[in-house]
Formats: sequence, structure tokens, C-alpha cells
Amino acid sequence: MANPSFDIVSKTDQQEVDNAVNQTAKELSQRFDFRGTGAEITKSGEDAIALQAETEDRVLAALEVLKEKLIKRNISLKALDAGEARSSGKIYKIDCKIVQGIDQEKAKKITKVIRDEGPKGVQAQIQGDQIRVTCKKIDDLQATIALLKGQDFDVALQFTNYR
Repeated sequence: MANPSFDIVSKTDQQEVDNAVNQTAKELSQRFDFRGTGAEITKSGEDAIALQAETEDRVLAALEVLKEKLIKRNISLKALDAGEARSSGKIYKIDCKIVQGIDQEKAKKITKVIRDEGPKGVQAQIQGDQIRVTCKKIDDLQATIALLKGQDFDVALQFTNYR
């Protein structure tokens, strides 16, 4: 029989992101403080979101509305990579990106924590943009999950395929 294992991934539900963007667009069109400021949000591509408004404080306020909507939809703000507000003529813009997957540098950091601080016998392998963790004892896997939840790796982690 194979050893018990689980995968560490960083994925966001695209439908929930779309819903958050649509709710933000609706709120920007209806709220009194955004009227006449040219505030709008657009989703360009799979993981790119663009915010724009006529003033810097309104585009930052629109970003806060987007963050609220993402939180309500259980999407971690660690998955949102928002750039700085920049001026483009008379319009201020913020480009945001939804981060999918665990990059190699962060994956190495996570496996190092598992090796150094985790229970003995737990093995972690980097497989593309996810990490597979295996061990002979299920209790050690649960202790590893608890250890990782207590750490901050600047990436939204989910634990899947627990078997």
C-alpha cells in the first residue's frame, strides 16, 4: 500500500474571482462617491485585472472595494498581486494579477521548513507548481499541515489530495 500523502497547492477559483470583479464593477457604478470619477474595473485575460479612475485616491478606493469582494468570496489577498498606482495622462491605473501556483523559490522555502522543523520521516517533493508531501504516519502529515498553517510564505496555500 502507498504511503499517505497530500499536495500543497496555490490555486484560486476563477469563477469566484470573476464574481468579485463583477460585484466590484457594480458597486463602482452605483456608489455615490465613485460617480463622475471614471472609476472602472476590467478583467483582461485569465489572471489580469485593471482598475482605473481620474484621481489616485479613487483608484486606490476601487482597489479596496475589490479586496473586500475577494475576502467575502474566500479568496486570500495573498493571491492578489496589485501594482502601484500610476498616472497615464489624466487617468490613474492599477494593474493587478491573480497569482496561481507556487514558484520555485517559495517551494524550496516550504520544503526546507518541512525538512528542518517538521516531524521525522516526512518527505516533500516539488512537482511543477505544487508540492507533494508523503509520510508513513497520518498523524505526522497532520502535524506538517498545522506547521505550515502557522508559517507565512506570502502565498495562499491549500492542502489537497489528502489520502
